[in-house]
Amino acid sequence: MKQRTLGQNLTVSEIGYGCMSLTGAYGQKGGPERSESIAMIRRAVELGVTFFDTAEVYGPFANEDIVGEALEPVRDNVVIATKFGFGFAENGVEAGGVNSTPASIRAAVDHSLQRLRTDRIDLYYQHRVDTTVPIEDVAGTVAELVEAGKVLHFGLSEAGPGTIRRAHAVLPVAAVQSEYSMWMRDREADTLPVLDELGIGLLPFSPLGKGFLTGTIDATTTFAADDFRGQTPRFQGEALQANLQLVEVLNRIASETGATPAQLALTRLLHQRPGIVPIPGTKTRSRMEENIGAADVELTPEQVDALRTAADAVTIVGERYPEAQNKMVQLEAPLPR
Repeated sequence: MKQRTLGQNLTVSEIGYGCMSLTGAYGQKGGPERSESIAMIRRAVELGVTFFDTAEVYGPFANEDIVGEALEPVRDNVVIATKFGFGFAENGVEAGGVNSTPASIRAAVDHSLQRLRTDRIDLYYQHRVDTTVPIEDVAGTVAELVEAGKVLHFGLSEAGPGTIRRAHAVLPVAAVQSEYSMWMRDREADTLPVLDELGIGLLPFSPLGKGFLTGTIDATTTFAADDFRGQTPRFQGEALQANLQLVEVLNRIASETGATPAQLALTRLLHQRPGIVPIPGTKTRSRMEENIGAADVELTPEQVDALRTAADAVTIVGERYPEAQNKMVQLEAPLPR
């Protein structure tokens, strides 16, 4: 698989693997059997994936443990990203909610290293902004971990532009993770310009629109009671009907190219910028292999334009149905005390 370079010369496969769903996603408990999860991760390595994304809160803890066992035999050939920033008793803080105090970060990294069976974390993100801790304190603490060799690169997840700038001034940020797809494009207005200016990579999670862009959801789809998509306006009513126009375009171009709608949605992101590396997640091996296959899809300029036009139409739909926009609330850290 081709490689891409994020910020700070962090080089990864152009499609990564978001491992969250291996221990549950969309409100549903559990995932595949542990042995199958490990086999899926190792199969992804065989297919050329070098970037794997996890977090201590996934499980909690179980996801890192699975990723660590799966990648231990090939540790020197892959890039492991994990996240800190929620409260856990094992990190010496009250469980629940966000917590990025320096002491909790120092404790969290040691627990993550142990579960991941490694001596360094390639990319260590703050999972959510802690509005009680200045980002300068967070970045300074991670800088200490870099100096100690426990962390190689610093990242942020769902942080606002001001927070990104202030963090980057203390410790250069290699990548920002945020929701971004053909039907969730808010970050083009606030975050992407900052990332371009500072040379920071973007790692889109939910690049398939929480399953919407796979072409498997239509107006007749029903969701399980514990699946949050059933209560999400974008998956309901007139907004869903309007957004399905995007799926129709994906289906049409899929018939022309032999690719799947999901592969086209990922390929569209790869055409956006060279510093974008989508990290789709899935519980099934066939879907994982399908996602990775997006790296081999070739589109004509006309097909790229058609996808861009379809995505623009979804943005217009979001303006028409503001209650149906799948917005993320970006948080800014407090100024230094």
